[in-house]
Formats: sequence, structure tokens, C-alpha cells
Amino acid sequence: LNSKLADVPELAAAAERNGRRLFDVRHPKRQLMVGDGKKRPGKRLLTVGTDCCVGKKYTALALHRAMREAGIDATFRATGQTGIMIAGSGIPVDAVVSDFLSGAAEMLSPDNDPGHWDVIEGQGSLFHPAYAAVTLGLLHGSQPDAMVLCHEAGRPHIDDYPDFPLPGLQECMDACVAAARLTNPAAHFIGVSLNCRRLAARDAPRELDRLATETGLPCVDTLGDGVEPLLQELPR
Repeated sequence: LNSKLADVPELAAAAERNGRRLFDVRHPKRQLMVGDGKKRPGKRLLTVGTDCCVGKKYTALALHRAMREAGIDATFRATGQTGIMIAGSGIPVDAVVSDFLSGAAEMLSPDNDPGHWDVIEGQGSLFHPAYAAVTLGLLHGSQPDAMVLCHEAGRPHIDDYPDFPLPGLQECMDACVAAARLTNPAAHFIGVSLNCRRLAARDAPRELDRLATETGLPCVDTLGDGVEPLLQELPR
């Protein structure tokens, strides 16, 4: 994770011996700035989650693809090592010193044309006892105009933390909106992306309908059905 490949003597020696380079993707290479909270032109969408590993990266990638196919000018902004390897660029925010988290998110989604969307890969969860700080930095620095909540149906507790139950969807959305509106008073949710891997195929549609009723927002099985209903909710 946050250990560097170059710090492993055997790997460093093997790379030198074979004329190869080691790429520590998880470690930011650029000089980072402290966030200033100033409003930037352009539009931004951030995926947030009730927990880690619920589909934030996949949802962001699916939204980005759907936007491009619909003729919307959009860029996927990676915030983790896998996303960076997919996109070819980004900032691994979980390796950023906390004072610079919001600044890193600002750098990741800079000034842009008014109609351009940055689709920002979310990390962690405000309800995660270890990784909430990363989520908060992204909420403040990305200044999202739109958010999509990612959730895994049937997950009993925070991943690897059995003493911490998952928050309710509305509880999670309320907390995210409150945090995001520090830097963008217009921040709001446009829908829910549900990870249905724990559900039987016959149960997924019923759960999607239930959560749509509960939240008053479109709820999609992004992997199975796509994200088109979410596109209809994008602010113009």
C-alpha cells in the first residue's frame, strides 16, 4: 500500500540489474498546495460511498463513459492507484499529507469550460473510522455540483470493522451534503449506484425500487444496467 517499491532492496537491485524503472504510482510526484476554497468554473461530479470498496471507481468510470457517449464534455479524474493506471494520470489522495488533501482535489479538477464535467473518483467514506479524512478532503476540494452515492446491498458493517455498522443511505447523504456545501452551497445528490453482488438476480430490482423510494432519487445497478437514469439528473 503506502510502502514504496524502491524501498524494497531486492526489487531495487533487480531493477538496476535489468535496466528497469520502478513506478511508485501510489506516491504523488507533484508539488501540492493547500486548498483555498475558491469557486472554479466548470462542473464536477464526485462519487461518494457508505463504505470502502462499494463501487465508487467503477461508477465514476461508467458515468464518464456514458457522458462522453452522450456528447457531454467530461474527464475522469483518478484519485487512487488503480484509477491512475486506467486514466494515465491523477493524484493518489490517500498518500497525501492531510493539510494538502483539499488542495490536491482542487488541482485534480482545475478551472475549466462552463459546460465541462470533471468526474472525480471517490475514496473512503465519512463513516469509516480510518479513512474518513480522505473523503472529507475530496468533498471540500472537489466542490462537487453533483454527487452519486455508492452502496453495497447486504453489507452488514464497515469493511473489516465489525464494530461499526453501515450508515443509512439518508444519513450518509445528509453528512456528505453538509460537508460539500462548505465550498459549494449548490452541492446535491443526483442518484444512487447500488452494488448488487450479494443479491440474487430476482431480488435486485426490488431493492433498487425500495431505495429509490427511500431516497427519492434514481437508483441504478451500474454494473448490470448502466447509469443512464443518473445522466438525466445532471444539473444543466
